[in-house]
Amino acid sequence: MKWIKSLISCFMILFSIIDILGNAPIIMGIKTKGNIIDTKKIIITSLIIFLSFFFLGHPILKIIGIDIHSFSVAGSIVLFIIGIEMILGIDLHKTSDNAQSSIVPISFPLIAGPGSLTTLVSLRSSYDINIIILSLLLNMIVVYFVIDKCDIIAKKIGNSGLDILKKIFGIILLAFSVKIFGANAVQLLQI
Repeated sequence: MKWIKSLISCFMILFSIIDILGNAPIIMGIKTKGNIIDTKKIIITSLIIFLSFFFLGHPILKIIGIDIHSFSVAGSIVLFIIGIEMILGIDLHKTSDNAQSSIVPISFPLIAGPGSLTTLVSLRSSYDINIIILSLLLNMIVVYFVIDKCDIIAKKIGNSGLDILKKIFGIILLAFSVKIFGANAVQLLQI
């Protein structure tokens, strides 16, 4: 039962930061500009980015002299800011509107962006690797479905529904960022 709770919790955290429902209007905008969106290519590319960073991110941090606790604290601050953006409906960072392909901007930075990559590495301090990978794979299934059916989903949920979901997941993200900050700041102070 504890394993299932951890899986659900980890899934929801990744779901919040990937924010595929919140990004659905952006994806629809890319589609309406005549760009062809290859959903399979997007999922495969996103998974490669996620798994590469998940397994190589920690060794790379060691090479440049940053411990996982410092990275997690920095990541928690980024997640906090992203959560604030989601709740308040503001954008503190610029995104490109003109898409050349399915990969940019959908795979990176919308799906596998700085916030989700930071979250993925930060999750290692709280969850088992198998739970994180399974949560990521389940999220990629949801992402595939949403991208493939984003027109239908957006019509059914509507703009106000998408806004409500974004705010709910923003609060979840804020809570997770505070949890990561607290756990890792304590570790940094003990060093």
